[in-house]
Amino acid sequence: MNPAGWAVMIVSVSSVLALVTYCVVKVLSLPPVEMEDLHGPLDIDTRDTKDAD
Repeated sequence: MNPAGWAVMIVSVSSVLALVTYCVVKVLSLPPVEMEDLHGPLDIDTRDTKDAD
């Protein structure tokens, strides 16, 4: 049982858990999006199908 190995493992696991927690909190604290703001592929006119080769 090497104490340095345990220290490296504890630091690495805790840093990954902290990053995941930070990202989840940032995503879940975003303001809600209205359904009218979302557009499907059929609503978007890219104007590249009129003169397709």
